[in-house]
Amino acid sequence: MPCIEISDLTKDFGDGKGLFNLNLKIEKGEVFGFVGTNGAGKTTTIRHIMGFLKPDSGSVTVQGLDCWADSAKIKKLIGYI
Repeated sequence: MPCIEISDLTKDFGDGKGLFNLNLKIEKGEVFGFVGTNGAGKTTTIRHIMGFLKPDSGSVTVQGLDCWADSAKIKKLIGYI
């Protein structure tokens, strides 16, 4: 089971802005860099992982926990600054 799994994540802010059908798996022990231009969706993706945003569609899990439904448990597992 991946530590972080993002499946078909979509968050539409209108006017063609947002995340659309993002898929990503990060396995235990992997190091992952998250880079991109301004507006690429880096912060929006991280906010979904932390449970700060609810996806329009798709899912985000951390160690098998749903990032929206189990956000309090996830916040005990990871840090965010």
